Amino acid sequence: MDIEVLYEDNHIIAVNKRNSEIVQGDKTGDEALSDKVKAYIKKKYKKPGDVYLGIVHRIDRPVSGIVLFAKTSKAASRLSKMFLDKEIKKTYWAVVKQLPESDSGRLVHYMIKNEEKNRSSAYDKQKKKSKEAILNYRLASSSANYHLLEIDLETGRHHQIRCQLAKIGCPIRGDLKYGAARSLKGGGINLHARKVEFMHPVKKEPIVITAKTPKEDNLWIEFANMLGKK
Repeated sequence: MDIEVLYEDNHIIAVNKRNSEIVQGDKTGDEALSDKVKAYIKKKYKKPGDVYLGIVHRIDRPVSGIVLFAKTSKAASRLSKMFLDKEIKKTYWAVVKQLPESDSGRLVHYMIKNEEKNRSSAYDKQKKKSKEAILNYRLASSSANYHLLEIDLETGRHHQIRCQLAKIGCPIRGDLKYGAARSLKGGGINLHARKVEFMHPVKKEPIVITAKTPKEDNLWIEFANMLGKK
């Protein structure tokens, strides 16, 4: 099947999303990752009829990396609550051209989503209808021209990492919407959902899932090699 499964048991399944895929069907009519996962489950387990799959979170279309799905309604409700209660630690990798002022830091902004433009804006002070956005970053590695930031999210706002990094003058490579100089082949951006850590919603065991970076991008490969990680 045309998916990379990172973890699977009777309750949940995690896959490594390509940066061209949409998690859930939209107006484009393109095949969604969720439909591919359903087809995988149906074929693997020879299930008759419809396959249940709970979508408990999403990552943006141009972003690659881990997406968690629930295979049962019990797991879906528990995972959704865990995301809401910030009980799932999410770590991202982002490639930027410009370095932040400090090699590590905590960014706190107040974000407003523009539905019509599918874009968010970040402000230093609270505004009407704004929502607090918090992330922590550290410089993980540098190449000749670019820098790899490792990011831990405290909140999950619309386009949060993309918007907050752009706010401090460090747009993500390839992210034209938030100020990058040029696009990347295939329309993706260098933002990758690298790792999730959480307590299994049913088994109550600690789970750590890591996703490899896209193998089509030489810069991702270079950074992975620098860090000794694939």
